[in-house]
Amino acid sequence: MNPFLRTYGTDNLRKPLPLLILLSVIVLAAKLTADKGLLLGIAFMVLPLAVIYLCSVLLNPRIGIITIIIFGFFVIGLSRYVPATWGLINDGLMFLMYLSLFFKAFHIKIPWDRAKSHLTILVAVWFGYAFIQVANPEAASRVAWFYAMRGLALYQFLLVPLCFILFNKPKDLRLFLYLWGALSVLGTLKGCMQLFIGVDPFEQKWLDGGGHVTHILFGKLRIFSFYSDAGQFGASQGHAGVLFGVLALYTKKYKERVFFIIVALAGLYGMLISGTRGAIAVPAMGGIMFLILRKNIPILVLGAVMGIGVYVFFAHTTIMNNNAQIRRMRTAFDPNDASLQVRLANQKKLSGYLASRPFGGGIGSTGNWGQRFTPNTFLANTATDSWFVAIWADMGIVGLYLHLFILFFILITGAYNVMFKLKDERVKGQIAALVCGMAGIMLASYGNGVFGQFPTGILMYVGMVFIFLAPRWEKQRIAENRDASKVVSAPTNSKQIIPSA
Repeated sequence: MNPFLRTYGTDNLRKPLPLLILLSVIVLAAKLTADKGLLLGIAFMVLPLAVIYLCSVLLNPRIGIITIIIFGFFVIGLSRYVPATWGLINDGLMFLMYLSLFFKAFHIKIPWDRAKSHLTILVAVWFGYAFIQVANPEAASRVAWFYAMRGLALYQFLLVPLCFILFNKPKDLRLFLYLWGALSVLGTLKGCMQLFIGVDPFEQKWLDGGGHVTHILFGKLRIFSFYSDAGQFGASQGHAGVLFGVLALYTKKYKERVFFIIVALAGLYGMLISGTRGAIAVPAMGGIMFLILRKNIPILVLGAVMGIGVYVFFAHTTIMNNNAQIRRMRTAFDPNDASLQVRLANQKKLSGYLASRPFGGGIGSTGNWGQRFTPNTFLANTATDSWFVAIWADMGIVGLYLHLFILFFILITGAYNVMFKLKDERVKGQIAALVCGMAGIMLASYGNGVFGQFPTGILMYVGMVFIFLAPRWEKQRIAENRDASKVVSAPTNSKQIIPSA
């Protein structure tokens, strides 16, 4: 077709009706902005783009998973600029993806069987236990259960099968890692802005509203970037430091290795400037797990020596004590630290309270949800300061044991796959990185409630799916190689047979 005769979308503006609609939208947006404020006017102009996006998710639900991964990094920080329950967008996207699959099933076969996995069973069991907690007689608020249960079990229950069905190829794992790396570097850059330039007016308002209690210590700002708080920022950046550091050791491509090294260094630097003492557990445990996965005695010994050196540096020296970040990290190695003693005292109080409550005090009874919905209860006024302690308080010793069993089952499965099943070095390195990162986050979650928060929770759930998918890729690769060898070795017949029409 002659390109000069081809019509484009903008050509419609020459017609009266489309031009009238566009002018009407502009006038209405201007009117709303003048009468109701800039926010409403912008929302009205963005509405058509939102409709287009929602239609795109319905047609290609895989877009929803990519959105959830990206959005997880900004969902909490966004509320400082536009107060809203942004987390509900994730609920809506997951519902929309399932709705898309439901309607697609009328004309194409949906491969639901891809979701058959031990992981799917485990997350279903965990969600089932969380769901029946709504009937816990100790629970003081069903509304708190609804809000807290989402991050605790619902997102995992909904997201894992979706990833098995829609986001399940090696190229999807590479996309996942590149997105993670780019957004982590962006998080560190934002943290550097806060450190060297200062916080913006919206962040200052958040600090003035109570955030300064935990984020300005001895006159020094604990960097939180666009994450929920400094604890989450530090642990998440430490997570990135471990994961991309391991990836850099496995990859052979120069440009890829440079990218991974940059992300790893940026992550570790972000962890350092966050002032989060517990975040140091992520690279510590991640490093130990990496040495175990390598199955190399000399490297294991060298790693142990380096680990002892790091411990001695922080616990038994005062080197670089003039640096505020190093000085705060050093307190994590002090057994007499006042903060640690308070945590131990709180755990002792909880132990007495939960001794007669094996199923806990009800989901949403502790932390921010407890303060919001049941502020006068014992659990709401007893700080947990830990993901696992919060699970114990909310869901009892039964819930804690079940949660630990699931996490260790996934971790051990991933480690076994790396050590004995996976042969493709690229995939092996990627899964090893995910396993090391998971081990680090599990240990750090004892000191802080980082596991179920954005973006760590979403990253962990998607990573778990790839840990269980990798052996399938290995089997598929072996089968393809076997089929290819059969084709090559098959005897050729000099007499060609021409099939009939």
